[in-house]
Amino acid sequence: MTALEPASIIVPLAVTLRTADREDLPKLEWYGQYIHFRNLFRRAFREQQLGRRLILVADCNHFPIGYLFIQFAPADEGSLKRAYLYSFRVMEMFRGQGIGTRLLQYAEVVIRQRDHNWALISVAKNNPAAHRLYERMGYRVYAEDEGRWHYVDHRGNLRYVHEPCWMLQKQIVTG
Repeated sequence: MTALEPASIIVPLAVTLRTADREDLPKLEWYGQYIHFRNLFRRAFREQQLGRRLILVADCNHFPIGYLFIQFAPADEGSLKRAYLYSFRVMEMFRGQGIGTRLLQYAEVVIRQRDHNWALISVAKNNPAAHRLYERMGYRVYAEDEGRWHYVDHRGNLRYVHEPCWMLQKQIVTG
């Protein structure tokens, strides 16, 4: 091997799935890539403290390389208890390693433990890789959505989003 020849090594990394803590909040911004969602992250964490949401992270060396948020809805009149999954991301360099699959499985265990019987998730129509993952995990399309929403970014500016999406659901068997 010379200095001009490419060299490679394999580095095994341990990834732990867990609930986010306060120290994770700035790290969820991924070095500024998602800084504009700072207020959304903080609100979700406050809701987690109240038991209405959860932020699950895939932790590698004390850094969230993936995350998935869960919002728990109260039971409706038919006693259906739904959990809405959103803000599901895995850092690009870690995709294809099973981290997203494991996060989704972990979320379903948490949903089952909380006696919720349906998991719902949206996927942008221009994200076929995520759509394939959800269908492989047993989620089925039940509706389309215009995907129009808004939020206040870290600078206090109102931002509007238009991201047409598919709505998918999966029955979670409790027991």
